[in-house]
Amino acid sequence: MTDVVDSDELLRRMQRARTCARQEEQAWRTRSFGLRSSDPEGARDARVRMLAYGAVLRVLDEILTPGTHPDEL
Repeated sequence: MTDVVDSDELLRRMQRARTCARQEEQAWRTRSFGLRSSDPEGARDARVRMLAYGAVLRVLDEILTPGTHPDEL
């Protein structure tokens, strides 16, 4: 990737990434709960993915709004 982007574009991209991470975290959370009884291994995999997206979301939140999330750490 050799594109040069300005700070406004970088901010927009990070905000889109945060929105995507939030949607994916919720989707995997829903799958995890839906698979609990029928597929425990699938539920475990979904939970791991949910936690991974949650971590990405927390990092992006801290970058985009620093210091406003002390209770989440």
